[in-house]
Amino acid sequence: MREVAVIGVGCTKFGEKWESSFRNLFVEAGALALEDANISGEQIDEIFVGNMSAGRFVEQEHIGALIADYAGLATNNIPATRVEAACASGGLSFKQAYTAVASGMSDIVVAAGVEKMTDVGTEVTTDVLAAAADREWEGIAGVTFPGLYAMIATDYMNRYGLTREQLAQVAVKNHENGAKNPNAQFRKPITLDTVLNSTLVADPLRLFDCSPVTDGAAAVILAPLERAREFTDTPVKVLGCGQASSSIALHDRKDICTLDATVAAGNRAFQMAGVERKDIGFVEVHDCFTIAEICAIEDLGFCKKGEAGKLTEDGQTAIGGKIPINPSGGLKACGHPVGATGVKQVYETVKQLRGDAKGRQIDTEIGMTHNVGGTGATVVCHIFGRV
Repeated sequence: MREVAVIGVGCTKFGEKWESSFRNLFVEAGALALEDANISGEQIDEIFVGNMSAGRFVEQEHIGALIADYAGLATNNIPATRVEAACASGGLSFKQAYTAVASGMSDIVVAAGVEKMTDVGTEVTTDVLAAAADREWEGIAGVTFPGLYAMIATDYMNRYGLTREQLAQVAVKNHENGAKNPNAQFRKPITLDTVLNSTLVADPLRLFDCSPVTDGAAAVILAPLERAREFTDTPVKVLGCGQASSSIALHDRKDICTLDATVAAGNRAFQMAGVERKDIGFVEVHDCFTIAEICAIEDLGFCKKGEAGKLTEDGQTAIGGKIPINPSGGLKACGHPVGATGVKQVYETVKQLRGDAKGRQIDTEIGMTHNVGGTGATVVCHIFGRV
């Protein structure tokens, strides 16, 4: 396979984007990525766009064709493909784009993600997201994602002694980082008391343990590494990728405190990249709930099981710590437009490795992303390095 680099990135601001339509969000992110890569739309060979559920959020299907059309590329007959893997749709979109370039099928490829979630009410949103779990066995019983992750949190706290304060510290740290991210949905630091006194959603998870409902889009452009410097002086190389699947229903897992797909996807990415955990300067993990970040740190191999809470409490996952987690603010503070999150993680990683993450910059050569669908039924990991 050919070596592959990211040559351009773009991201909208995340939040309740009442002024922007679904298609306009993508066009904005794509235009920013094209400008960043200093290329025109005519140079694009292929597009992959991650999207979980536009059919229900905005009553629009046939997303690939829609994106190509409104990006002004339909007249060039550019192939455009929608990728769906629940909340891992964006990360999988990037993997498909990487594969297209690495295989030689295409040279200049866009990987994008977009979701417009706020055009429907909370009840509909909750039901749409529940479709990322097992509808027949979990959804039909009324289980929602806060409920599923609350089960994980309860089991984890009972087995490993995680305190309520340690869990809350995940949210405090991510809001601190998000306050420094101009694209973040929430740009205000919070305290432990803010988290601990927020509304109970599903015991033990409270409102500030949960990622928000978000509109947003992100796009990145990939090219063969050998051509990357035709477009940019700061290409970022894709060192490794890994994808894994697990049971869609939580009750079918051997251990609900370990996302075995995260373990497998992470190991595959590390094996392909040829690097070790100690080489990673930061990780953008899928913190859809605070307990998800705790599990991810451990399942990716950055500490032993049961140690991530103490690691977080001691400030070792903060910027400047041993292993910074979610310098962007993560899903918790930056926001979680489900189809776009995985690509936003790549956007943040590229900005960091270029030295462009003002206010939250980490001095490192290598970064990693971790994107999860459902409660861990799909996981996609990527490792990136400076050239």
